[in-house]
Amino acid sequence: MSPLFRREPPRDRLVTLIRKPGCHLCDDAQVVVEKVCADLGVPWEQKDITEDRDLHDQYWEQIPVVLVDGAQHTFWRVDEDRLRRALTD
Repeated sequence: MSPLFRREPPRDRLVTLIRKPGCHLCDDAQVVVEKVCADLGVPWEQKDITEDRDLHDQYWEQIPVVLVDGAQHTFWRVDEDRLRRALTD
């Protein structure tokens, strides 16, 4: 559904960016996540795989990884339109 026709803004949504320091793909992903979340009023957080062994073991070959509401949405490259649709549909 188009965001113009939504009756309520997205709520109870959370985008999580799993990344590591010095990762240029992570920096690129963060730019997209920040933009889309700011546009839609959706909160987001970032987690560092170097500080969480479980995240490291699960995602180290895929970073950056984007989760939407705790479920994996994408990895490596973040498509702005796809993320926007996931948060507004």
